[in-house]
Amino acid sequence: MSLLILRLGFIMVAIGLGVFIILWSGVVPPDSVWMGWTILGGVLILSLAVIGVDMAIPRKPLDTISAVYFGLIVGLFLAYILGLALSPLFAAVNPRDETYAMKVRAAVQLIIAAVLCYTCISLLLQTKNDFRFIIPYVEFSKEIKGARPYILDTSVIIDGRIADLVETQLFDAQLVIPRFVITELQAIADSSDRLKRSRGRRGLDILNRLRKNPEVDLEIYDRELPEFAGESVDLKLVALAKHLRGKLMTNDYNLNKVARLHGVSVVNLNDLANAMKPLFLPGERVEVRLIKAGEEPGQGVGYLDDGTMVVVENGREHVGQWISLTVTSVLQTSAGRMVFGRFEAVRAVENASKA
Repeated sequence: MSLLILRLGFIMVAIGLGVFIILWSGVVPPDSVWMGWTILGGVLILSLAVIGVDMAIPRKPLDTISAVYFGLIVGLFLAYILGLALSPLFAAVNPRDETYAMKVRAAVQLIIAAVLCYTCISLLLQTKNDFRFIIPYVEFSKEIKGARPYILDTSVIIDGRIADLVETQLFDAQLVIPRFVITELQAIADSSDRLKRSRGRRGLDILNRLRKNPEVDLEIYDRELPEFAGESVDLKLVALAKHLRGKLMTNDYNLNKVARLHGVSVVNLNDLANAMKPLFLPGERVEVRLIKAGEEPGQGVGYLDDGTMVVVENGREHVGQWISLTVTSVLQTSAGRMVFGRFEAVRAVENASKA
């Protein structure tokens, strides 16, 4: 909407400049109607051409932002210098009338200044989220106010727990979803494999859920950074997190390691979920139902309600039963938590039901 208002305003300013040049600048002789209409049409066509070029290049490269930062000041200064440099040409229009030449130069300078001002403001509006002011050997990047944004990857969206966490208002920062992540989700949702297709559709459902939540500050990042060229999705995520100075949120173990190697902060949902799980200490008694045999001889495997895997020594014979065990150790990894224990007895309720 702001760009639309700017473009309409620019057209109105261009028409006003044309009228000013025709009626009050003295450039157009009073008896030359065709010259007046030609100037008005030329100024209007120029304004439409500038807007057309601007719309044809909606994504401005970041290396042009340095010119934008100086735009209004340097642009006007250059317009003045250009007018001085072209003074001989203006004087050639009517060598006997120096005042007329000055009026022509002033009119041209007004048009150049209007074009430069519009271009600078348009660039600022379209790149305000990535605003960076660059001078050779010196770089002033934007200050991050408040919490740093979270950049979501494909795995954490498909997982779905992020929607529940956001609804608890645990994260008060902006959530950023790159366009290439959405493209990857769409490709998964269109896969011929039924399992992949189901996962992709679940991810798209989670995105819609986040987008419809009025409490969520969600941004879809459409820009293509120069660092993205030829890189994989994982490296694009790392580059974007560095560019936005945000935190990468993922469940991918390998992406977690790569991001940390590049100095990017990572929030692993599995680590967060593990931190919220009940803590078991060696010697503590736990009850679990064994559902399968373990990899080692005599082992039985069960799962707690929160999904924690429990490996029980001497529990293979009691697969399918509820047992009581004594915790011997706990292994904490990014993939989850594993509890190791020693079989003590079949749960009393199980014995009573069998009797």
